Amino acid sequence: MGANVVVVIGVGGMGQAIARRQGPGRRVLLADFNEDLLNGTAETLRGEGHDVVTRPVDVSSRASVAALADAAAELGSVTEVVHTAGLSPVQAPALAILNVDLLGVALVLEEFARVIAPGGAGVVISSMAGHMAAPVLDAAQEQALAHTPADELLQLPFLTAEAGSAGSYGVSKRANHLRVQAASVPWGERGARINSVSPGIISTPMGQQELEGESGKGMRAMIEASAARRVGTPGDIAEAVAFLLGPASTFITGTDLLVDGGVVAALRSGRLKLSA
Repeated sequence: MGANVVVVIGVGGMGQAIARRQGPGRRVLLADFNEDLLNGTAETLRGEGHDVVTRPVDVSSRASVAALADAAAELGSVTEVVHTAGLSPVQAPALAILNVDLLGVALVLEEFARVIAPGGAGVVISSMAGHMAAPVLDAAQEQALAHTPADELLQLPFLTAEAGSAGSYGVSKRANHLRVQAASVPWGERGARINSVSPGIISTPMGQQELEGESGKGMRAMIEASAARRVGTPGDIAEAVAFLLGPASTFITGTDLLVDGGVVAALRSGRLKLSA
């Protein structure tokens, strides 16, 4: 059957940490929209002894994601898929966030359901923003986000750029949880599992941009109010992902693991209050 293949989509700080954690003994297929970053990351990982193949991808394009899934299957048995690609509110306007963070996840879940190996597992990197209920979605909207075919998702009437980047980000990340739950059924029919991880404030280039941007003051208040009282590291996320991909979690699928140092708990307890 050839090599066991781990696919890592998005090679930012978390993607790189996950590739290092999951890579030994496997063929690593790295994919990203930024080809310079992709090639530089691949060279670094090869220098560390990893077996790395690269492929550029636009996660907002079904044809591009389908080609990535097909390329992964040609390399060997696709045993692990980790989707980390995303845009944050400080990086992009609302429509771009919806295309990458919402549609991109839906397309990856659908296309990799075709090629994931029996016994394999996947993880989508979402965000604690998906647990923060801003804006609040009603049951019908959540049902639509969970089950609308990916190619029709952006036509849902309540998904508008008028929500702004932050609103579109929160809706997209909540949708990630809902899409993963729904996708666990077709993935399960192949004998595979799919879950998501919702990081809190993580010290990656994207996280640092957010801390330095308009939302930085609120983010520092979150860190101070949390039980952990620190930013997370890419390694914290890589370890959570390793658990969900590994043999200790074979009874876990269709769910989200919140890895935020206790920020959401502080919010729900009343210890942390966010301004509108």
